[in-house]
Amino acid sequence: MTPLALTAVQTYRERTFWLDRPVRSPAEAREFVNARGFSMFWPITGVLMPSLWVATVGDRPVPNEHDDPGHVTWRWKDEALGKRWWYYAKVLRKKGTLISLEVAPYFYALSENFGSPESDYLDQYRQGLLTQEAKAIYEALLREGPLHTLALRKATFMSGKESSYRFSRALEALQADFKILPVGIAEAGAWRYAYIYDCVHRHYPALPEQAREIAISAAQQRLVADYFHSVGAAQFRDVKKVFQWPERELQRAVEALVEAGTLRDEVTLEKQPGRWIALATLLS
Repeated sequence: MTPLALTAVQTYRERTFWLDRPVRSPAEAREFVNARGFSMFWPITGVLMPSLWVATVGDRPVPNEHDDPGHVTWRWKDEALGKRWWYYAKVLRKKGTLISLEVAPYFYALSENFGSPESDYLDQYRQGLLTQEAKAIYEALLREGPLHTLALRKATFMSGKESSYRFSRALEALQADFKILPVGIAEAGAWRYAYIYDCVHRHYPALPEQAREIAISAAQQRLVADYFHSVGAAQFRDVKKVFQWPERELQRAVEALVEAGTLRDEVTLEKQPGRWIALATLLS
């Protein structure tokens, strides 16, 4: 086992999580996402990942108060919708995820989208991999173009309260599988605020072709490598929490990166229990 100093990891994350140079503008937010490859929008309890929130206001919980200065990140996110600064949708753990346009094809390569986005979903539906609600939402967007949430619920006959949970779950599933994403904000509903959704292949028409030649194993290795370039060191369970892939697939990705010399396993982290995986450069 190779020992690694806790201070080395903490110092590394100070830089990669941008705790040493907080984000102060939309341009810096974009720079942060491009530097990380992908990050969460808000932190998730128990999940080791950088987030735009922490990079902007430091390592503190997201408050409920709408007037908290940190919520400027929400405005930046909304203003960026449709501008193609990055890829934003509920992806990792079906939570808000910011992905650089360079890295987005690697995520797309792991989705259930293959040859034709306008017909592949039917195979998924027949195989039981797509719910009736998700199929209805996707078909409404295919048919009518971008729709805000209220119009989408109406178009899919899910306007009633009894449909809210099924509608929300379907929206999340479609985003996680890179079929739809929010592309703007509409002044609709009681709060005069509703996401506008569109099909991914229509909003980012080059994305399917960019992902076409990326093998699943290559995509997984790239994303795991990017993850460790953000966190420096983590346990296998931490990585699994983020990606939620089958354990054997994740194990193969880590093993390939160890063999390539990018990562080192069999690492002990000072004052921390268990076996760790770390960037090889942190141990040099």
